[in-house]
Amino acid sequence: MPRKDFLPASQRRYAQQDRALDIGYGATNSQPTTVRNMLELLDVEPGHRVLDVGSGSGWTTALLAHLVGPDGEVVAVERVPQLVELGLEHLGRRYPQASVHQALADVLGWPDRAPYDRILVSAAASRRPVELLAQLGPGGVMVVPILGVMHRLEQGEQPDQVQDEEHGRYSFVPLKGG
Repeated sequence: MPRKDFLPASQRRYAQQDRALDIGYGATNSQPTTVRNMLELLDVEPGHRVLDVGSGSGWTTALLAHLVGPDGEVVAVERVPQLVELGLEHLGRRYPQASVHQALADVLGWPDRAPYDRILVSAAASRRPVELLAQLGPGGVMVVPILGVMHRLEQGEQPDQVQDEEHGRYSFVPLKGG
């Protein structure tokens, strides 16, 4: 999945660099090693239903669509209208199992399609996003940076049963509403 295909023309020459790149509107295309680490923690399998929060230019959405395969589904949510359009343009018809939605005011995630097997959050939360945890099915996994620390949250059989593992420090743009 060539990163350069998901970058503005002015940033494409930096696509091979292992750093976050500006995609406009206060958003970035995350550092490739960060994306790899998050996807490894997420442990997506073919056929999974995945929520991609903060989809930006669509690169992580495309990677997730590849991982879930034709029998899975990726629901991407982005708050910036221009990035929703960009994500849709970048995904095109190549990934029919992926959809990109404009985030709704005062709603975190996309609860209408819940429950999800996996949730990837590509923005820094200031607290554990319980609104997103409520969208995970039993055994579901969410990977989210909280106050600069990457967390892997696994939902138990009951809503109050959440296993929380920390996996290093990361820098992200802020998650709105979380």
